[in-house]
Amino acid sequence: MKFCSIASGSSGNCIYCGSETTHILIDAGISCKRIEAGLLEIGLSLKDISAILITHEHTDHIRGIGVIARKHKIPMYATEKTIEALGYIKSLGKLDFDLFNTIQADKKFYLEDLLVDVFSLPHDAIDPVGYTVSHNNKKVAVVTDLGYPSKTVIKSLKDVNACLIEANHDENILLAGAYPYELKRRILGKKGHLSNDSCLELLKKIDSNNIQHVLLGHLSKENNYPDLALKVVQQGWDSKAKIELASGDKISTIITI
Repeated sequence: MKFCSIASGSSGNCIYCGSETTHILIDAGISCKRIEAGLLEIGLSLKDISAILITHEHTDHIRGIGVIARKHKIPMYATEKTIEALGYIKSLGKLDFDLFNTIQADKKFYLEDLLVDVFSLPHDAIDPVGYTVSHNNKKVAVVTDLGYPSKTVIKSLKDVNACLIEANHDENILLAGAYPYELKRRILGKKGHLSNDSCLELLKKIDSNNIQHVLLGHLSKENNYPDLALKVVQQGWDSKAKIELASGDKISTIITI
C-alpha cells in the first residue's frame, strides 16, 4: 500500500492512499488543478481515483470537491450530517448528491480491496471523523483537526503502520501571536487542534512497534515552525519510526508499506 500527502496545512488538505488496484483521496481541500498535479507526481490522475473520503465540512478540507464532482463524477463518502452541511456551502457550486455515500463513525466498509474504518474526532465541525485504511494486513491513518487525543482516537490508531497526524501549533507561539483571543481559545480548546506537544502525547500512547512512518501534518504557518514540530516529536518519542513533515505546498514522501 502507498500513502502520501498531496497537501496538508491550514490552507488546504488532500491525502492519497491506495493499493495496486484501488486509489482513494482523503479530503480535497485544494483546487482540482493542484490535486491533478500532485497525483501526476505519483503516476496517477483523478481518473484513477475510486473515491474521496471527507473528514468534515471546513473549507480547507472540501474546497475542491465541487469541481471534482462535476468534472470527474468521483463517488464521495461522508457522514450524513457532513453531507447535509455541504449543501449549504455556496462556494462549492451545484453538487450532485447522487455521488455521495453515507458513512458512520465506528462502522467499517470496503472500497474494493481497501477496508476503511471511520472514527469520531473532537473538533468544532458538524460531525468530524478520521479514517484508517487497511490492505493485506497493513494499515494507514489520517488524523487531523482534533482538540485532544481522545480514547477513541488512541484505540483506532493502536495497530497502524503509517499515519499522518496533526502537529498544528506551538502553544507559546500561538499565545504570543496576533490571533484574536477567541480564535486562540478555539484552537487551544477540546474541539480545536493538536499542538506539537499533544501530537507527541498521542504518538506515545500508540504501539510504536507497529509504526514504520509518521507524517506530521496540518502545521500552521502562523503558529508553528516545521523544524520545531519535528524536533518536539523526534526528541520526545522513543520509536524507530521515520518521522517526516507534510507540507501545504508540495507532495510529501511517498510511503510504501
